Amino acid sequence: MKKKTLVPLIIFLLGMCLVGLIVYKTDTHEKAERHTTAQFNAATYGERIKNEIITGIEITNTLEQILISEDGEINHFDTIAENIISDSIASIQLAPDGIVTDIYPANGNEAGKIDLLHDKDRKEISCYARDHHTIITQGPFELKQGGMGIAVRNPVYLKDENGQEYFWGFTIVILRIPDIFSDSIDAISNFGYEYRLSKTDTPWSDTYTIIEQSDGEMLHPVSYSFTIGEEKWIFEVTPENGWRNTTLIAIIIGFFTFILLLLSGLTRVWLVSKENKNKFQRLAHTDFLTNIHNRYGFDELAKEMISKNPKEYFIAALLDIDDFKFINDIYGHVYGDRALKSLADSMKAFFPHDVLLGRNGGDEFCVLLPNYTFKKAEELFQKFTKIPKTFSYKGKEYPFYISLGYAEYPTFASNYAQLMRCADAALYGIKLHGKNGCMAYREELQSGVRKQLGFAFKDIAEHLPGAFIIYKADKKDDELFYANHEFLHMAGYKNIDEFFKLTKKRFRNLIREDEQQQIESSIWKQIDSGNENDYIHFHLRKADGSYLSVLDHGRIVESQQYGRVFYVLFMDWEDMHIHYKDKFSE
Repeated sequence: MKKKTLVPLIIFLLGMCLVGLIVYKTDTHEKAERHTTAQFNAATYGERIKNEIITGIEITNTLEQILISEDGEINHFDTIAENIISDSIASIQLAPDGIVTDIYPANGNEAGKIDLLHDKDRKEISCYARDHHTIITQGPFELKQGGMGIAVRNPVYLKDENGQEYFWGFTIVILRIPDIFSDSIDAISNFGYEYRLSKTDTPWSDTYTIIEQSDGEMLHPVSYSFTIGEEKWIFEVTPENGWRNTTLIAIIIGFFTFILLLLSGLTRVWLVSKENKNKFQRLAHTDFLTNIHNRYGFDELAKEMISKNPKEYFIAALLDIDDFKFINDIYGHVYGDRALKSLADSMKAFFPHDVLLGRNGGDEFCVLLPNYTFKKAEELFQKFTKIPKTFSYKGKEYPFYISLGYAEYPTFASNYAQLMRCADAALYGIKLHGKNGCMAYREELQSGVRKQLGFAFKDIAEHLPGAFIIYKADKKDDELFYANHEFLHMAGYKNIDEFFKLTKKRFRNLIREDEQQQIESSIWKQIDSGNENDYIHFHLRKADGSYLSVLDHGRIVESQQYGRVFYVLFMDWEDMHIHYKDKFSE
């Protein structure tokens, strides 16, 4: 009887000790895991919030650069503001000498025209921004149109004729909150976190004001700090259900009455740990923007596939977006990201499910086709490169194009690394052949092909042995886009800014007035007759108002960004007669 009681009791006590140990270890591990994950998310989304705010602030930098380039003047302010404003921006303002004079949109913002340097609520912080050359933010405050906002004021300094710096005023943007960082807030909420975003009241203060927060209670939050200008921001997060996984603990404690339940609980802990491990492994191998493999994940899986099937044929391809920097520069990085996601979605929809897809970084993507040869892959890649690809910008779809190079294993490569180098050489080969297409690797494509891409447009244009300009091929709008150094020197302009200013960016203003109508008619007569190249002799107006007799050799070209443009070379007429007088006398 004692044995029957003692053995179960010993088993029970040992089981309780084991359960106690398991509960302690599990609780510590879960809290550590949740802290680690929460800290990671706080840093990730705190940085994203910072970047989203800075993206809004960059509007003030854009206006500042225009003011600097235009000597303190902004013409067509409403047009410029309309083109750069977004849904998360309540208004854009100019405050010369600290007095708000221009607001876009004007409707509903009339009360915003105030003297910032003397207003009782704005004087101190505005003077600080002026005196310390730093961007400041103020708020949050209620907007007249509804909702809350933050004012961002960027002090602008110009130089007078003596080169002395003076305070011009402020460029200002009113950011809607939480609209400006709504994507990050929505994401962190979807992950099951309470959050709070705060900032210091002023650059010199240690007192924080809450900018935005969730409805739940913040218990022992983890935080991520960042600085904008000279003001400190803190982004705090905490799990909605607290740091302790009470459900798991209750389940494990309940297992002590029966060994089967105990084993079941241990199994559940093991499964939960495995699930968490797999989740982090997927995150480590996945590109967060496009939701396909990142470079690390792609390389690891591709090497594994080839090593397991060394005698099988594989096709590796590298592709990127043509002129991707142009998309970022013109439309902004947010829309560059949209182009990247659009391309990734197009790849996922087009290629079979057994094809490995990845993003190397930037705008470069990679593809591995198992059991494919050149002949089979050529038709596939040709079709894919011709599929229309677009991204959305302000409700309108804009096209973009890709270049793709591919290579075959084991025909040209004995391992994965060599295969990718061959695909890389093919990619740069198609770049040299005009982009917007695909090319298969061949033996004459060596790594040296990259050297041929070292000649950038600026290098070539600035070192042409002749004067060169580009302007719009439009009878009513002959806007000047570019002039190389040789042309500026020939025509006596100090720099491109003086050239644009004196000519008002019009090609016709380069022609002597009495010749303008005749020369323009002659150019378009040649073009309308189907001749893409024309030669015109006229008198070129120089920067000092004098004239130079020149021969204009032009060609009309179709540009993806600007439509039809003229590429024009100029030759000094008198120099031609001097150097080639024998030819002219014949």
